[in-house]
Amino acid sequence: MAIEAPNTPPEQQSMTSLVSGIVSDFQDLVKQQMKLMRQEIADDLRKSKEAAVFFTAGGLVCFVGLIGTVLMLGHLFHWLGQPSGTDASSLPLWGAFAIAAGLFLIGGGALILFGRQRLTAMGTPLHDTAQALKENLEWKTRTSPS
Repeated sequence: MAIEAPNTPPEQQSMTSLVSGIVSDFQDLVKQQMKLMRQEIADDLRKSKEAAVFFTAGGLVCFVGLIGTVLMLGHLFHWLGQPSGTDASSLPLWGAFAIAAGLFLIGGGALILFGRQRLTAMGTPLHDTAQALKENLEWKTRTSPS
């Protein structure tokens, strides 16, 4: 913090010691804000990684669901071309693929939405710290002697 002579009232301190104290305090403030900014960046990266895991998992699950949908369409077209009554099953194969693909698409969509919520919950990264640092630097440039 500020360099002060012990038990010296401010009116008895020299102008040089007052200015050096202000400069020292300003430097300490900027160092603390930079440390806070680094910590916020690390926190934001961790949260971003968590959201990316959900996006990736959701994308992979949706991809499996899309493959199932393509297979379902192939079986549907095959089923539509068969003569009626040739399929002994009560549920056509295309219907089974549709159910499975639908479950994968719903699950993948839910993972993607959860990842999006995690990313949205982060808010604007570094907004407050960067704004405070900007204000301090602007103050420093306005008050520094020309």
